[in-house]
Amino acid sequence: MVQSSKKGFKALLLVAIALVAMASVAFAFNLPGMGKYEKVKPAAGSVTIPVAKVSDGKAHFYKFADAGKEINFFIVKGSDGQLHVAFDACDVCYREKKGYEQQGDKMNCLNCNQKFAINRIGAASGGGCNPSYLAAKVDGGKVTISVNDLKAGARFF
Repeated sequence: MVQSSKKGFKALLLVAIALVAMASVAFAFNLPGMGKYEKVKPAAGSVTIPVAKVSDGKAHFYKFADAGKEINFFIVKGSDGQLHVAFDACDVCYREKKGYEQQGDKMNCLNCNQKFAINRIGAASGGGCNPSYLAAKVDGGKVTISVNDLKAGARFF
């Protein structure tokens, strides 16, 4: 009898440790600098991000809060040397709220698994499962996105 209660206690202890570990990971991903998205705040009607911060060829994911809704987007430098900016959603799969991930020189839809060349992300490649274009200006060492353009993408989120 003592042996079975020890086994039960060990199992309960392992479950408790696993739950604490999962809760710690979930909490950590909500801390600034952790998780997929970095929060951005507007100033004078726009959001600005330093070009140097997003010029490493890796996709950088951001979230903008508006009226209780988080609007997600990414910026990634293509092999063409240009910065490509898009909502982390598309016209087709946005209801699933999965967004994209980078796989080399492509962005992969996490819902339907279609891949899109980073160099083609932009105004000319809108519609379908393409990352939905987000207008941005790059000048003076910064990427500037208007709050109105961000709000226009709220329907995806």
